Amino acid sequence: MPSLSPFWDRGRHADRRPFLEARGRIKAALRARFEADGFTETECGQLQASPGNEAHLHGFRTEIRDPDGAARPLYLHTSPEFAAKKLLAAGETKIFDFARVFRNRERGPLHHPEFTLLEWYRAGAGYGTLFGDGAEILRTAARAAGAEQFCWRGRTADPFADPEEITVADAFHTFAGIDLLPLLDDRDGLARAAAEAGVRVAPDDVWADLFSRVLVEKIEPLLGLGRATILKEYPVSEAALARPSPGDPRVAERFELYVCGVELANGFGELTDPAVQRARFEREMDEKERVYGERYPVDEDFLSALARMPPACGCALGFERLVMLATGATHIEQVIWTPVP
Repeated sequence: MPSLSPFWDRGRHADRRPFLEARGRIKAALRARFEADGFTETECGQLQASPGNEAHLHGFRTEIRDPDGAARPLYLHTSPEFAAKKLLAAGETKIFDFARVFRNRERGPLHHPEFTLLEWYRAGAGYGTLFGDGAEILRTAARAAGAEQFCWRGRTADPFADPEEITVADAFHTFAGIDLLPLLDDRDGLARAAAEAGVRVAPDDVWADLFSRVLVEKIEPLLGLGRATILKEYPVSEAALARPSPGDPRVAERFELYVCGVELANGFGELTDPAVQRARFEREMDEKERVYGERYPVDEDFLSALARMPPACGCALGFERLVMLATGATHIEQVIWTPVP
């Protein structure tokens, strides 16, 4: 008989059970909170025509066979976003989903190949509305878990405090000494600035590689300390599904919510122009093919739905990460009932 994973050991499972019980309480409290606010819970299908079209997201591919035996590829979704936006186009206005999602090449203390995204969408609302949603989710989770503070690797944050807000440009200036906006179309300029900030630069790095490395090494560890941080106004090139900001078309209506240096949520003012969206997807897939030698199909039904979708905002929050922060768990598999072997 094969040896069991340590997580199935009776003693190890007993150690994990308080985290799992808190997971259930947090989920129930969040569901009640959304329903009280007039949201409808959805269950978006996991099999989709495309897993998503971001260069560094990796999907699981499978195959469906019709009754006549004809086969065609399908993918496990990396997010319920495409399906949820089709529901907005069909007339839904306030929806949420505790969606089981799947991402390949991801495993570690904060990553797992199968996990849960809490996604919610508001038709007709500005994306700043999501900032308040995020703050209320933190408070709700803390109350459900009986937590006075969130913690991760020695960092702490007060889940009841109002989040601070900082733009990406200001964060680059404050934490890395880089004046980002003049360098949006200047790969070599950003490379020099990154090197001066002590960030490794490789000859084949493209602009997005440098942006991400500075963000991960110099900025993310300093966000969400003491209280949550909303990092907002990403460069348009780093926000493939978000609309440009009306105040500055160089940046987009995208934000991320950080707590204790952990990226917890990613939200957008949603792009609804199918032609622009197609062009962005094609650029992302060109980059994926350059780096990984593969590309994913574009979901044509999704692009058609965008043309009928009302203005909206939406956010995806890593549910297991929220549970970890609220309970003090140190590894994501402590808050998953049956981790992938």
